[in-house]
Amino acid sequence: MKTYYYMGKLLLETQVSVDGFMADANGGTGWMVWSWGPEWGWDKALQAYHTRLHESLGGILISSQMAREGFIAHWRSAASDPRDARNTFARLIDEAPKYICSTTLAPGEAIPGGRENTKILGGDLGRAIGELKASIGGDLIVYGGSTLVSSVISLDLVDEYHLIVNPVALAEGLPVFKSPRQLNLVRSTSFGSGIVVNQYRK
Repeated sequence: MKTYYYMGKLLLETQVSVDGFMADANGGTGWMVWSWGPEWGWDKALQAYHTRLHESLGGILISSQMAREGFIAHWRSAASDPRDARNTFARLIDEAPKYICSTTLAPGEAIPGGRENTKILGGDLGRAIGELKASIGGDLIVYGGSTLVSSVISLDLVDEYHLIVNPVALAEGLPVFKSPRQLNLVRSTSFGSGIVVNQYRK
């Protein structure tokens, strides 16, 4: 009997302006319609879309900067509070393995929230992610600042893009894409808040 193995996809989900920036020229994100605060004021359909995207994940890629700034501790706290509107989503984040993409994070360096359920990905990022996609039995999603996002895009590692388009034009800022790239639109979904989510595959 032939055995079939699932090759996971690498997903990139990020909020962007209508002109393709993930942050303004100073790195700010205050222009985004969505707030990540505990009130989670997104419309319900948008919350459901976002949560469904994370239900079958085999792991999450984050940058060392995000780890140091408290990504793990932030979502662990939300996951432990049943009154938090983000609780269901937060538990998916908390329970998923976290892979920290870093060549600078020292083995003994403390990070907020601790190192439980985490692993450092150093060295050849393309090779490390390729091995994960072939072995973890689920999809990966990448979060991170512009450096990590730019790296996985430039290495052509992203299989699927979920671009959360805010009804805001910035005119300048930190772009998602730094060179031309042909993508295939899978679907475009609009929400009552003015957000449009465009899903692309390479």
